Amino acid sequence: MKINAGEIRVGMLLEYKNDLWLVLKTQHVKPGKGGAFAQVEMKSVGKNTKLNERFRSSETVEKASLDETDFNYLYDEENNYIFMDPKTFEQIEIKKDLIGEKGKLMTENLKVSVSFHNENPISVELPNQVTCKIETTDVALKGQTVSSSYKPATLDNGLNIQVPPFIDSGDEVVVDTRTLEYIKKI
Repeated sequence: MKINAGEIRVGMLLEYKNDLWLVLKTQHVKPGKGGAFAQVEMKSVGKNTKLNERFRSSETVEKASLDETDFNYLYDEENNYIFMDPKTFEQIEIKKDLIGEKGKLMTENLKVSVSFHNENPISVELPNQVTCKIETTDVALKGQTVSSSYKPATLDNGLNIQVPPFIDSGDEVVVDTRTLEYIKKI
């Protein structure tokens, strides 16, 4: 689907120069002399390279068409995560480096959304919030509550996050999967 350069937004996938690019930053510039243009910073999905490109407002770019399908997370192997389509029970493997650190937040039967481009998985979208258990955290010091201070904590999945002083080891907390930040205690 063709879109004008002025319609490019952060998070879009574009087909450009025979590759698939994820838009990281975009800025619309109107110089005093000459025509307006969009300054776009993109990252290649396949090659992990970055590219800064200028598109004139009159130019069009190809927006990649994606198919999104819901899957349930089953388990992980050495280099892959295994997912199952709940409708067809078909299983797929997705490389761990595609998901990154957020893969540690996945628990058995967690419902995720997988985006495909030409039948290749491009990204895995986790729910916005997941519940985790605090494995270890420092003891809160008295008088530390005057300022809004946070302390380091390690989750049962190995991730390190910052939590408020009233959180103790063994507590269950809700974590934002997009920012890997503490939201609330359960």
